Amino acid sequence: MPHFKFYNKQDLLYLTRLRRFETKLGERLLVVNDPEQFEEKLSKTTAKYILFGIPEDIGVKANYGRGGADSAWLPFLTAFLNIQSNDFMTGEEILLLGHFDFGDLQYLIENHARSEEEKIDAYRHAVSQIDGEVEALARQIQTAGKIPIAIGGGHNNAYPLIKGSAKGLLKSGRLPLAQINAINLDAHTDFRPAEGRHSGNGFRYAEEDGYLQKYCVIGAQENYIPQNVWVDFVNNPFLDLVTFEDIFLHEKRHFMQAVAHASNFVDDNWCGIELDLDVVENTLSSAVTPSGVTAANARQYLNFVAMDLKPAYLHICEGASQLSDGRKSDNTGKLIAYLVSDFVKARNSVGGLGRTP
Repeated sequence: MPHFKFYNKQDLLYLTRLRRFETKLGERLLVVNDPEQFEEKLSKTTAKYILFGIPEDIGVKANYGRGGADSAWLPFLTAFLNIQSNDFMTGEEILLLGHFDFGDLQYLIENHARSEEEKIDAYRHAVSQIDGEVEALARQIQTAGKIPIAIGGGHNNAYPLIKGSAKGLLKSGRLPLAQINAINLDAHTDFRPAEGRHSGNGFRYAEEDGYLQKYCVIGAQENYIPQNVWVDFVNNPFLDLVTFEDIFLHEKRHFMQAVAHASNFVDDNWCGIELDLDVVENTLSSAVTPSGVTAANARQYLNFVAMDLKPAYLHICEGASQLSDGRKSDNTGKLIAYLVSDFVKARNSVGGLGRTP
């Protein structure tokens, strides 16, 4: 993983606001002090969850999207490290590994591509390089029997997380076949055609390559479902979705009924848990929506599926603290910190076991 930056304890304490009579997560999270001993540390750590960042927007730009998904990692980390360590979550169940830095790939593309078309092609080639490194890390974490928590970044990273997790679960003997399910709270299906890798087709590549068995989306906006993708979902029994309109306009199901339906659809196997922040109303992301689920809905979703499913990984993506058009938000990082803590606390409440497939 040539692009990965490991953290030590001083890196965490630098961002942690220490106070007398209090203990913050930044003081309790585990780290890998020696990157050379990374694999050994993974196999021996008592932590159940391995947290890392993928702050890149190359996949979003490869999908003709607005840049900025690379900006949420540091605000998230600052907010997360300053959460109180207490009986609800001590922090010792998490090993904070570090983050990927693909800035050199972006620099080469931005400074050498001679046309917009050439730039898109270069971005999509770079996403394939990112896939390889993210997949390798997810595979190593799963092989060690831990749960990856990945904070993005674009939704392109769903593909290597699915692929790497499936391979790791197979290698560790917990799966007979390198294939898992995925559940996704998202305004988009991200199941566009396999036209070259980008943020809009990660699940398509995972399905076509045989690593994704069942896939269910909650909250997809009808206005942004391409007809060919809709036909795929209608005709493939291993794909399912509940649209935003069916929940909040037509009221065919309440929100948590939709989440329960989706969870039931994918509960027969290990499941990747996905949350794209462009589904949350007025949250700064690569595709901000004025009409979406609430932040409380997103937290309810993660709390429910963390307890109800057998998580292969958690992936929260597409959030931004600053977009390339200049828009900024101080809330995105803190929202992601809430979501990660909700997931971990929900898992802790069931003893880290959840439902057995």
